[in-house]
Amino acid sequence: MIDRVAAGIGDYKKIGVAVSGGADSVFLLAALRELAVAVLHVNHQLRGADSDADEAFVRGLAEAAGLPCHVAVRPPGEGNVEQEARRLRYSFFEECIAAGICDCVATGHTLDDQAETVLFRFLRGSGSAGLSGIRPSTANGMIRPLLGLRRVAIRDWLQERGMAWREDESNADVGYQRNRIRLNVLPELARLNPSLAEVLASTAEWAQAEEDYWTGEVTRLERLYIKMKPETVLVEIGPFLILPLAVQRRLLRRAVEHVRGSLRGIGFQHVEAIRGMMATREGSGRIQLPDLDVYRSFDMLRLAPQQYDARMERNFSVPLEVPGKTEVPERGLTIEMELVARPGVYNSDVNALDPAKCLGSLHLRNWRPGDQFERNGHSGGATVKIKTLFQEYRIPLWERRRWPVIAMGERIVWTRRFGVAREFAASADSESMLLVRESVVDLVPGGIELAGPDV
Repeated sequence: MIDRVAAGIGDYKKIGVAVSGGADSVFLLAALRELAVAVLHVNHQLRGADSDADEAFVRGLAEAAGLPCHVAVRPPGEGNVEQEARRLRYSFFEECIAAGICDCVATGHTLDDQAETVLFRFLRGSGSAGLSGIRPSTANGMIRPLLGLRRVAIRDWLQERGMAWREDESNADVGYQRNRIRLNVLPELARLNPSLAEVLASTAEWAQAEEDYWTGEVTRLERLYIKMKPETVLVEIGPFLILPLAVQRRLLRRAVEHVRGSLRGIGFQHVEAIRGMMATREGSGRIQLPDLDVYRSFDMLRLAPQQYDARMERNFSVPLEVPGKTEVPERGLTIEMELVARPGVYNSDVNALDPAKCLGSLHLRNWRPGDQFERNGHSGGATVKIKTLFQEYRIPLWERRRWPVIAMGERIVWTRRFGVAREFAASADSESMLLVRESVVDLVPGGIELAGPDV
């Protein structure tokens, strides 16, 4: 049995072995003794003297194996103790890899752990991604050589050789849901099917293959149907809803993961809530999900972190350099005003102002409710509210709050996309022109540039 574990390691070199002191990790160290370069242990200090005794026991195992022992003391904070302890362990393992102590870390997860994980996630409402359970290896350097072995077989092997291990009495505490599954639920279900653990582990293998396929497929499709921006995702609803339902759900999960960093706390009902808002008749809507703000406007959907828009002040106003370049770094916005002589051929579509008509000082600011102007090149002579143009041009609500305009006093001179006001526009009779050029970069609110220019 031990030879099979070592043979299944493959090409991994410089293996760090995660040893808690329990039976599975003691067996893992014995199986990988000739391949290991270090023993790794985390003391969470949850059981007082017993936790310190576990650490001493692991140090002794490492010394007997002739391996260095790296110990981290990391007590979990408040909240879900199991979840936080797990996060701290894996953070330490990744630190060891980054420090060059090892190239990968082997953990002692068994077939029984796999079965418990699959059932735990099923009861929690996970889809096939959750049912894929514990991966044999991960991108961040974790490997699980014992996933094909039963816990009882490992203990039998250790007992036959008189090898000791430490028992964590908290594993018998049914106050933890995973312990209830291990001690109560699985044994009862095994009465219906004695091979239940193997069935659940096989389900995980099946789901892993499905997920591997979908990972590549979603990566291909996301380039076509969702636009990833710093911290946010934009989706054009019309083309998205034509996709098969399974693809829609997968793409939304990928979008949520991009915004939040993980899918923890996101279940089927959350994905369906987003789909439900997308499927409604055209309009606007907004829902708040765990660490997620989902905003619909016209035929566009935006996913962003909660309080994303509140990070940046809504209103701004800065003097405009004429001629010259005016930058608003915290908004990733640059306006260039170029003074040019009258061209031989006048093009009324150019964003061009007549300097002789702009006798006051100009300033750059954001659009504000009530702003209006008379558009150049449009007959009728009537002013129009910029808010009306937002509706006509289907400008999403989240874009409006930072929409730039150039004003002289209270009068609008120019605004993004809608151009110059007629009373300030250059004409064929103008002796010179001021050309307005805008460039923007994507920013995380707060002024950190994360993307290239988008003119």
